[in-house]
Amino acid sequence: MEFGFGTRIYFTYRPRHIMNEKELIKIIKSTLNSKYIGDDCAYLEDLGIVITQDSLVEDVHFKMDLITPYQLGYKSVMVNISDVCASGAEPKYLTISLSLPNSVDENFVKEFYEGAKNASDNVHIVGGDITGSDKIYISVTAIGSTRGRKISSRKNAKIGHKIIVSGEHGSSAYGLKLLLNGKNKPEKFIKAHLMPVAQKEFSKQISENITCDYAMMDTSDGLADALIQIAKASDIILSIDTSKIPHDKSVDMDTVLYGGEDYQLVATVPDHILKNLNYYTIIGEVKEKITNSGLLIDQRFYTNIDEKLYNHFKE
Repeated sequence: MEFGFGTRIYFTYRPRHIMNEKELIKIIKSTLNSKYIGDDCAYLEDLGIVITQDSLVEDVHFKMDLITPYQLGYKSVMVNISDVCASGAEPKYLTISLSLPNSVDENFVKEFYEGAKNASDNVHIVGGDITGSDKIYISVTAIGSTRGRKISSRKNAKIGHKIIVSGEHGSSAYGLKLLLNGKNKPEKFIKAHLMPVAQKEFSKQISENITCDYAMMDTSDGLADALIQIAKASDIILSIDTSKIPHDKSVDMDTVLYGGEDYQLVATVPDHILKNLNYYTIIGEVKEKITNSGLLIDQRFYTNIDEKLYNHFKE
């Protein structure tokens, strides 16, 4: 996620409008006028690092009756590692801040950090903060090293580049549907939702071998969302063939495109880099815009797909 928020915003100086994340980010970017805001990570080139931060809020991003403390710790870390991977950098360090209600006991904290530790693997958890609150709030910051890596940006998609993806899409959202309907099988989909895996190797193989500018994002907010954000930032058209998108046959195409939380990667790269990749699927190509930038899905053109996406601020 680019710039995460999870609480509702109420505006008292005008009729209340329920804003979405993109509208808020636009306000923040225009107010700060910062060159660092706009991708999954801020690239601090002078320091040789990227940095990202994500927040998870109880009853907005997760429900405790559907997830264990271990799984919550695991997922909280993995989604931030995924953002670093989307930049092309190597994940190195994490900090975790928790705000907890007094109903939470020591077992929750222990299990949460066990999950976080196992998700982090060789990424070091180096600190954080803990405080009280009315519900569970989680904030994770991740730092990645850019040494030996070419860093991506969503504004760097180039005409003629192939659109490639890692892994299957739609499995996490399908798993969530199962959980909300009281089901815990098939396990494949439940695990995809509760314990996603950041695509470190896919990211590494691209960023260590590519020499030209390229775009890459994770699919935390949906494959179609990542694609249209790249298209808009790069001022081009991304054309895809949905029959090429890897997905389980049980999952419908709307869920594949718009479901989100798969934490797979989508990138635009030149043909010659493909020989250096062990696994990928080509789902389309970057094309020159005629009038507007946007997303071409099976020859149907979209300039906006917000109504199909999850809104954290919706009633």
